[in-house]
Amino acid sequence: MNVHMIPAGLIQTNAYLLTAPELGEAVLIDAPGDVWWDVEAVLQQEKCKLAELWLTHGHWDHMQGGADVARRTGAKVRAHRDDQMLIETPEVMTQFMGEDLGLEPVRVDMWVGQGDTFSALGEEVEVRHVPGHCPGNVLFYFAKEKKAFVGDALFAGSIGRTDLPGGSMRQLEQSIRSQIYTLPDDTAVFPGHGPGTTVGREKLTNPYVRG
Repeated sequence: MNVHMIPAGLIQTNAYLLTAPELGEAVLIDAPGDVWWDVEAVLQQEKCKLAELWLTHGHWDHMQGGADVARRTGAKVRAHRDDQMLIETPEVMTQFMGEDLGLEPVRVDMWVGQGDTFSALGEEVEVRHVPGHCPGNVLFYFAKEKKAFVGDALFAGSIGRTDLPGGSMRQLEQSIRSQIYTLPDDTAVFPGHGPGTTVGREKLTNPYVRG
C-alpha cells in the first residue's frame, strides 16, 4: 500500500491517497478543496481507480472537495454519523464559521462507528471513534501496516482545537488516551495537518496529552 500525502485547500489540510497498484484500487482519506487534480494525477500514474472516500470528520476543510471527488469517480463515502449534519448540511458549518465557504453536501454511503472493521486495498481496517475536536472524528487504523490516519485529534506535538461547536478538551484528552495511545508505540500517525509522527513519540513528548 502506497501512501501519498496531499496538502490541499485554503489551509493546506492533509489528504491521504492510499493506492494498491497491484489491485488497481485506491482510497482517499479526507477531501480538502481542489484536491481532485492532484489525486487524479496519482491515480493515472499508478493506474488505480478510486474506490472509496473516507472522511475523518465533518469540518469544512476536510470535506470541501468531497462532493466533487465522489461525483467524478463514483467513490463510496464512509464517515461517522455524529458528524452527519456537518457533512450533509454544510450550511451549518458556514453559519458558525461566519463566511460562505462554498460547501456542497456530501452523501455518505456507509456510516462507521467504534470498533468497526472492514477490508480495503487487501488490508483489514479498524475504525476508532476519537471525539473531542469534533463529535464524529474517527481514525482509520491499518494494523498490519502499523498506520493510523487520525484526522484532527492529534498532531505532531499538538492536538486538535476544541473551541468549535461540539468540541471538548476533556473528551479529546480521553479519546487520545483510550483510542490512540493504546495503539502500538511504533504506529505511524498521519494527522490532518502538519507532519507525521508516531504514537510512542507523542506519548513521551506531546505537551498537551502525555501517555
